[in-house]
Amino acid sequence: MRAELSRRVRAAVREEAAKGHVSPWVPIAIGLVAGIASGLLGVGGGIVMVPLLATLAGFAQHRAHATSLAAIVPIAAVGATTFAIAGEIDYPIAGLLAVGSLVGVPLGARFMARSSEGLLTTMFGILMIGVAIQLLWP
Repeated sequence: MRAELSRRVRAAVREEAAKGHVSPWVPIAIGLVAGIASGLLGVGGGIVMVPLLATLAGFAQHRAHATSLAAIVPIAAVGATTFAIAGEIDYPIAGLLAVGSLVGVPLGARFMARSSEGLLTTMFGILMIGVAIQLLWP
């Protein structure tokens, strides 16, 4: 019964989101949580934004991933500026990371566009489990 109720609530949320009926407070709250997690934990906001956009805003997985990537740009700029002022950035390594990412992002985006909703959800879940294990393992 509980699983059925949860499934119906998620379906209703997705239906309202598809109509554009997401309260502006939902993405603001998601962004706040993602920003705090990014600044505090050094994680990409996508680890927070993607699951929250999918569950709280009812976004399909493809849309949640794409929206998260678009939102990361200003988040990264503010975080980088804050840490640059504190003298915490290794610029040569940051440059090399950027080169690799600039090559990898279009490849990943093309793969995402060709992937099913279920595959994306599964891959993201595996990533989350892997990150959790890596962080908890001393």
